[in-house]
Amino acid sequence: MTGLSERGASALWVSMFTGASTATTIALACATPFPALAALAAVHMRRRDGLALMFLAWAASQFVGFFLLGYPRDGSTLAWGIGLGTAAAGSALASYAALRALDYRSVAARLGLAYAAGFTAFKGIILLWALALGGLHTAMAPDLLAEQFVRNGAILIGLYVLYRALVAVGVPAPPQPAAVA
Repeated sequence: MTGLSERGASALWVSMFTGASTATTIALACATPFPALAALAAVHMRRRDGLALMFLAWAASQFVGFFLLGYPRDGSTLAWGIGLGTAAAGSALASYAALRALDYRSVAARLGLAYAAGFTAFKGIILLWALALGGLHTAMAPDLLAEQFVRNGAILIGLYVLYRALVAVGVPAPPQPAAVA
């Protein structure tokens, strides 16, 4: 690919995954699948593109929450919005770091590792925000954690199937992360 087509492919995939994330956010009343996006990005996108995806998905989720779902515009809700942004970025960074640390060849193993690292980082950062802002009992309830893990895992599978289908019909794949030497 040329430099321009790489940028175009990156922008296309960031846009498509942000759109898919926004649809999920609307359908699930603001439950954006950040760990699923982080895993998919870590396996199939360069780090800067993955971080751009996380930022845009976060911004879209904030728009949906505040302007479509009528979230209150008070200090606590705004602080939680910032908390979700840091958790989204942390999820992506953890997914990329896990893939650098362990060199799996299988896409399924890479997705699984990136997902586990991204989900753990996301919930760990949410835990820290919950300690500061309150809501620890809700944020870390075991049944809710299990539900979120399964739901995000299912969304990851759906997004991966969408990715493979679009590449199969000719949509250029995004520039891949650099191989670890």
